[in-house]
Amino acid sequence: MSVYGLKQAPRAWYMALKQHLLDSGFTNSLADASLFIQGSGSNLTYVLVYVEDIIVTGSHSPTVDVVLTAFADRFSIKDLVDLHYFLGIEVSRSKRRMHLMQRKYINDLLLKTNMSDAKPVSTPLPTSPKLTLTSGALLDDPSKYRSVVGSLQYLSFTRPDISYVVSRLSQFMHRPTQDHWQAAKQVL
Repeated sequence: MSVYGLKQAPRAWYMALKQHLLDSGFTNSLADASLFIQGSGSNLTYVLVYVEDIIVTGSHSPTVDVVLTAFADRFSIKDLVDLHYFLGIEVSRSKRRMHLMQRKYINDLLLKTNMSDAKPVSTPLPTSPKLTLTSGALLDDPSKYRSVVGSLQYLSFTRPDISYVVSRLSQFMHRPTQDHWQAAKQVL
């Protein structure tokens, strides 16, 4: 479930929400400050907070319902809906599975970079030239490269097949060259 439209002042609201979750037995993830986890073993409940949007999910529906009811009792909730789209990730469900995809995110990225008409390639990493810190001429404006590689990092959540090349391209963020930009375009 997603909870939309919590309109309290952002910092005060987040601190109140965090305290509510901690008081309710959730622990704050050490890996991600926006993730809260409750339970143990096979009965786990997760709350993910992003600005004013919240995802509540878990392995036991009645427990998730209790968390949502506690939210409704404590906070002004505008809209409680099933999760379909969150932070560029599309969510679809079958009876036993949840499928995550970023089709819209990919299409938007291709439009933004004028790569919508690009032809598919067999591998996302070119075999030549070998990418090094000094290969190719420096880009006049590295901001587009950095933006695209940052977008590709986010895309690798649902596309692990590009994780290696995106990691490799990330190594050149401080000094990208034309060769690095061509490799980024190949991923696109």
